[in-house]
Amino acid sequence: MSGLYHDVGVVLRTYKLGESDRIIVIHTLENGKVRAVAKGVRKTRSKFGARLEPMSHVKLLLYRGRELDIVSQAEAIEPLSPMLSSLDRASQGLAALEAVDQLSLEREPNAALYKSLVGVLRTIADKPAPLNIPAFYWKLLAREGFHPELYGCIRCGETEPDTQMVAFDLNEGGVLCRSCRSGQAISAEALGLLRDILGGRLAGALAQPESPATHEVASLATKALEFQLERRLKATAMFESH
Repeated sequence: MSGLYHDVGVVLRTYKLGESDRIIVIHTLENGKVRAVAKGVRKTRSKFGARLEPMSHVKLLLYRGRELDIVSQAEAIEPLSPMLSSLDRASQGLAALEAVDQLSLEREPNAALYKSLVGVLRTIADKPAPLNIPAFYWKLLAREGFHPELYGCIRCGETEPDTQMVAFDLNEGGVLCRSCRSGQAISAEALGLLRDILGGRLAGALAQPESPATHEVASLATKALEFQLERRLKATAMFESH
């Protein structure tokens, strides 16, 4: 199928093509992941190229090609400048892009993933809170079918308050009590935050200041996503260092 089509999307990454062109990888609302050529954008200082930087949320007119589409028009839906106003925002935004890049499939529409990405970028632009990316990762994992058991020992079935949950094991898929513990230790505070994130109390979790518990949740979120993807995340290391 060929011809012009409209869509909206977020630019995930770009790379050079030839002397003047650039390939743009976009997660779109209606067409999933799209790879398209933006012709001549490296020869000029046009606003066209500036609208196609990573994290840009754009309205697009594209021409469908055999292997690569061609970007005919790009219009910014919202300004990119807030995402570039601090290192925290930029690093969190890039961490979100990498996760979506790994989960999205070419030409496979995934409107929920698109809306989640737009939502987290808007949240980051407003306030780069410590749990923005960890919460985003946990929500992505839940959407992909990984729902960790957080309220009872996944091995013996014991529950709180009679038995305290003290560990989280990715292979087991949830928390474990002291008698069954394996995987990594998890504090009561971190477990509470994780329950808030996945239990409909996201706003309260995002309002939490940086603490040992938020670091626990962040580390576990990265490990969980990498476990499911079976690969390391590069951008997350930069995000976690800031």
